[in-house]
Amino acid sequence: ENELNKLVIITEATILVRDWVNRPYSDLDTHTFANELVESSQKYGVKGDIFNETKIQSLKMGGILGVNQGSNTEAAFTTLEYKPANAKNKKPIVLIGKGIVFDTGGISLKPTSGMDGMKGDMGGGAIVGGVLQAVSRLKLPIYIVGLVAITDNRINGNEVVIGDVITMMDGTTVENLNTDAEGRLVLADALHYAKQYDPELVIDFATLTGAALKAIGHQGALGFTNDQENFNALVNAGYITHERVAQLPLWEEYKELLKSDVADLKNIGGPLAGATTAAKFLEHFTNYNWIHLDVAGSAQLNTRDGYRTAGGTGYGVRLIVEFLNTKFLK
Repeated sequence: ENELNKLVIITEATILVRDWVNRPYSDLDTHTFANELVESSQKYGVKGDIFNETKIQSLKMGGILGVNQGSNTEAAFTTLEYKPANAKNKKPIVLIGKGIVFDTGGISLKPTSGMDGMKGDMGGGAIVGGVLQAVSRLKLPIYIVGLVAITDNRINGNEVVIGDVITMMDGTTVENLNTDAEGRLVLADALHYAKQYDPELVIDFATLTGAALKAIGHQGALGFTNDQENFNALVNAGYITHERVAQLPLWEEYKELLKSDVADLKNIGGPLAGATTAAKFLEHFTNYNWIHLDVAGSAQLNTRDGYRTAGGTGYGVRLIVEFLNTKFLK
């Protein structure tokens, strides 16, 4: 009965992630998603907070504000914290999610064929919410924090344009050469914000690049890390749950592709190694043990694949719960 109850909780959290990814922007805008992230696990002991635009401006989260500049809806930054009294870790595991509730591509406008699935560009943020609900309902003795940066990426005449320079929360200046490379901008601010927790490990999730989909299709997520031990454990958890992770390198030479003549970084690295240069961009904003999962190919499908439904798959919940169990409870 106990094992069955665990399976039910994990299944319901997975279905919650699927539902979020499947809902259209008209039903799940920035503020609806932010509120539901908090409400979905608050009753299980998770503390949640939502930063409004004034708070985001006071924190100088220039990446989030830059992406949000073309929207008529204010951005939101959601924090979730589960800290049971019997937690086995003093420093938290921090999960970070990209929460772009609809992505037009901004002024680098997507073609129609590339925009029809963009209601699911908040799939990384959905994973964070699903994991927090599962962990809190299972009463796992694990200190875990979730951070989700939420906005849409639309065009209203005030949007960031090509060549604009954005100043990020940590002071890094970024030359924006593709407004459809927006996910890394909102994630960068969240990665910097995570430093205040002095985390044991940070894992971020994002439907980040078409390059990840081209690399391994829909069969798993692309992973990047500076913490091989924890990454190996995550890969093993992926084989157990069949939510697999394939690793690509973060060699220093990739930084050369992100150099800008007018800023500290460019937000794109060119036509080669797109998933890797995106990860290398994110790495700049970290100073802790870190894993990046590009779930562009695994978070949603066009057609059913076995138990994975068309639309949102719920990828990531079972993977991370298994990883946390292995790390702290086995």
